[in-house]
Amino acid sequence: MSIQRPARAEHGDYATNAAMQLAPVARIPPMRIAEALVTELQLPEAMGTAEVAPPGFINIRLEAGWVASQVGAILRAGTGYGRVPVEHPRSVNVEFVSANPTGPLTLGNARGAFVGDLLCRVLEAVGHRVTREYYFNDFNAQVRNLGLSVLARRTGDPIPEDGYRGEYVAALAASLPDDVWAAAATTSADAGEVLGRWASERVRTGIEESLDRLGVHFDVWTTEGSLYRDGWVERAVEELRKAGRVYEEDGAVWFRSSAFGDDKDRVVYRSNGQPTYFASDIGYLAQKFSRGFDELIYLWGEDHHGTVARNRAAARALGFDPESVHWLLMAWVRFVRDGTEVGMSKRAGEFVTLDELLEEIGPDAARWFFGSRATTTGIDFDIELAKRQSNENPVYYVQYAHARCCSILRNARERSVEASTADAAVLLRHPAEQALIRELLRLPEVLSDAAARRETHEVPKYCLEVAGLFSQFYRDCRVLTDDPEEARFSGARLALVDAVRLVLANTLGTLGIAAPETM
Repeated sequence: MSIQRPARAEHGDYATNAAMQLAPVARIPPMRIAEALVTELQLPEAMGTAEVAPPGFINIRLEAGWVASQVGAILRAGTGYGRVPVEHPRSVNVEFVSANPTGPLTLGNARGAFVGDLLCRVLEAVGHRVTREYYFNDFNAQVRNLGLSVLARRTGDPIPEDGYRGEYVAALAASLPDDVWAAAATTSADAGEVLGRWASERVRTGIEESLDRLGVHFDVWTTEGSLYRDGWVERAVEELRKAGRVYEEDGAVWFRSSAFGDDKDRVVYRSNGQPTYFASDIGYLAQKFSRGFDELIYLWGEDHHGTVARNRAAARALGFDPESVHWLLMAWVRFVRDGTEVGMSKRAGEFVTLDELLEEIGPDAARWFFGSRATTTGIDFDIELAKRQSNENPVYYVQYAHARCCSILRNARERSVEASTADAAVLLRHPAEQALIRELLRLPEVLSDAAARRETHEVPKYCLEVAGLFSQFYRDCRVLTDDPEEARFSGARLALVDAVRLVLANTLGTLGIAAPETM
């Protein structure tokens, strides 16, 4: 059963196929069920009407006067408009970005930051308690390779084949503290590990500063190493062992992942005793659930399909509800400038950093362009378009609509014209007014649907639709005028302009994008 907005306006404002869904169960013709449902619905006449349409749809039409009267309700709700709390709020952990601390955040890391932060904002808007978490590997060969790269830069030796060649590595080598260098130089030390730990922490600090400039903040930073130091991996694997979920073969420890739908079993500890990344994932699942979360959400790249299967299997084997763990896989982003793709490789040192992107186009444009596509949809990010301050740039178009609302309201104050909702139900009947108000009334369902689906790209789209309908309203309906016949509408139309301003400000705020009053 679903309640939807029909594609064709003549079918009303809402439609449901409930009668057709119930017909096979009740063994009653859907038209008869629909008629009974409409009788029981008892929709107030002032609000609208419900009609039955073949083969069993129920179409609901909102009455124009009731629609117009909702301008006052929107204004009374103020900054809380659109935020309808869910009946059962959950404690949700959202892990995103989680780039290895082997180099600055690049354009390739940016999508996870924007999508993750927007998802958290939407979940909070409907009342969920959200913890933002960043997980990074300080415990692997890549970190050691970073340390060896710093060592090579410091000594003038060739950079290892698996090392990192960016200028940021030279900067790390130049800023290496004497005590860290001395510790790495002792005969008993593994210079790569010593320097890698120091360098990765410096990089992590830089990552945090970059995210701060973006307006993205994390509540928890978790390292892979802490999962071993605190015993989470060992305890989780032992729990699986007791349940008969792991076994030994050829000297390695295997998890019976195939028993839970994976295509094959997975190695937890290699034959040399070293843990795999999957071992860390198992411990991390256990550690997260121990903190009392009702739901875990991971945002990963689209190349992690296989990793998702084994992690889902581990969650089930550990006794966690599989419906409480979700993995959102993000499609890749192709960055384009003047029609040419911008290539990137962190190892080769050829990349554009997130800081450089923000300096060039600003956080508002970046947030919009990354947030306006479904996570599973690839993006061609046109850097030059994102910089453009014109109606071709959607974020500029929406921000300009908000600024125009503010300008109209300022002009009204200068002319001593006041907004009024007293006669809105009678006066706001023009098709452009009605279409705009109906769109404003959609904000609560847009946020609720985005939170329920764990998919947020409809929020920027909604902003754009409001701005477009406001432009049509502004073209067709004079707000401030010296014409006595038109002037009687000014108070109600000013109230509608203020409602548009409020909705755009609330929605842009959810997106983490500024709502300027002048442009």
